[in-house]
Amino acid sequence: MKIACVGGGPANLYFSILMKRVNPSHDITVYERNPEGSTYGWGVTYWRELLDNLHSADPDSATAIENNSVHWDRWVARVRDGAPVEARHWDGGYGIGRRELLGVLTERARGLGVRVEFEREVTREEQVGEVDLVLVGDGAGSALRDRHADHFGTEVEAGRNTYIWLGTTKGFDAFTFAFTETPHGWVWCYGYAYGNDHSTCVVECAPETWQGLGLQQANEADSLTMLEKLFAEMLDGHPLIAQGPVHWRNFRTLTNRTWHRDNLVLLGDAAHTTHYSVGAGTALAFGDAAVLVKALHGDTSLQQALARYEQRRKAAITPAQRAARYSAQWYENLSRYVKLPPAQMIALLGDRHSRVLPHVPPRLYYHLSRLRGTRRTS
Repeated sequence: MKIACVGGGPANLYFSILMKRVNPSHDITVYERNPEGSTYGWGVTYWRELLDNLHSADPDSATAIENNSVHWDRWVARVRDGAPVEARHWDGGYGIGRRELLGVLTERARGLGVRVEFEREVTREEQVGEVDLVLVGDGAGSALRDRHADHFGTEVEAGRNTYIWLGTTKGFDAFTFAFTETPHGWVWCYGYAYGNDHSTCVVECAPETWQGLGLQQANEADSLTMLEKLFAEMLDGHPLIAQGPVHWRNFRTLTNRTWHRDNLVLLGDAAHTTHYSVGAGTALAFGDAAVLVKALHGDTSLQQALARYEQRRKAAITPAQRAARYSAQWYENLSRYVKLPPAQMIALLGDRHSRVLPHVPPRLYYHLSRLRGTRRTS
């Protein structure tokens, strides 16, 4: 097959790797609009299950990803100026810089014979010439997908809270949360390392808090200074860092009614987004790639293969989408939980994916969940 991959993110790069491993004769080109080594974002998270899957599918890239990652097996949370509350995660998590991840995947793809062309923006399928298949994996803002938005049934729902994605030179040794009260409401941050001296920091607050603090009109320097003061204990003297202009956003949950049109197929964030608080985006992108490769080599008809891929992935991502929706709502309703004793609040933070929690008084839910836990271990 002759295949054009529009977008040089994890989904398309990993697809090209797996496709070449199955059949080296495939002619694959990846088109990326940005220069090589230039990417937006700090670090990404993933979990042990994904790493095990990567080792099964392509040990070479999996080993390189693992070697460039940091690992944590606990998380720590602080509410106001109280003592930190610590919990251990049963298998921990991993962080890797987005630039390092894309570098590993690009090198592996090239080593298998994939052409990767940078500074090549594709907004129309005619730009890639005569090909058998076009992968639309150029992110949530895909221009190629939006060209056929009516066919794909693209819908976008904006979340209530505002957030900003920042970095810091503080290397957290645990997944770290901090909740700070201001005269205008609560502001919270969570950070995770993706290197020994680099971490991602996501800051979030309700829109009325954002406006009350004047963040909607503050310049970059003033915004970072204010946030550094609010999270001074967490940052331990380290600065917050922005990539380009400081932009506060409302998270946009994107869905599509169908994921394919003729020889076009969506994957990764171009097909679906899940709220950042569940850390599932990278895993879902890799999953899309693996299932699409399997479908293409399991069916003789391209349309049957694309339909099978869409059916399987829509079913597979439903749990993650549900968890993401409840997680986002937990933060949007923080006032419901923040008056609890810190240990109880943090326990419910860990249970924020529950579909039951929003409908049960938080204290009652906490005590019932602890009772269930006691019975399971007795």
